[in-house]
Amino acid sequence: MNTQCPLRVHPTEGCADWFVEERRHSPKCVITPRTITRAFAKWCLETDFLVDLVFESDAGMETPLRTVRTNIVQSIRAYRVSDLQDAAKHLGHHFLYAQLGQATSKQDVLDLIAQQFMLPPTVGKNFDALFDAITDPLHKSGPQPGFVVVLEHIPTNAKFDKEVREQLLDIFRDAADYWGDRKIPFRCFYSFP
Repeated sequence: MNTQCPLRVHPTEGCADWFVEERRHSPKCVITPRTITRAFAKWCLETDFLVDLVFESDAGMETPLRTVRTNIVQSIRAYRVSDLQDAAKHLGHHFLYAQLGQATSKQDVLDLIAQQFMLPPTVGKNFDALFDAITDPLHKSGPQPGFVVVLEHIPTNAKFDKEVREQLLDIFRDAADYWGDRKIPFRCFYSFP
């Protein structure tokens, strides 16, 4: 006789083995790794065990940012700021947001980032001060859970040309490497107007 058992698959990172949790008052099982292995599929066939899969996205429990490397600087593309903020909250990470649409120069960008990230006023001096503010003092202040950073509407004008934009993004790439060396997630998303 076939047994119907709805399963919920959780794509947990770094999980090597299957974990099946039998529910006491329900015939549901929870399976926790990233993919269904051939061994599990074979076991289902051998035991005549029917499986209905309920994927997390279908169940409304999608793991946020699971497809995004943990230490990266990338274009915001298909992400909405509100979704990134929700993902940071879900993951327990710090959410840092800077709306740079009103900036016209390097100084404006630095001032807005310092103000909106609530960093010390010294950050407004140069890119090195910005890097220092988002790395070492935070690391020394205690354990950090991770960061989701959004730089929205980075200016694209003569005073903030392509070279300066790349310097800004390089600061955040260096910060991603800094936190990556310490095994702390640092995801930075940016957009242009």
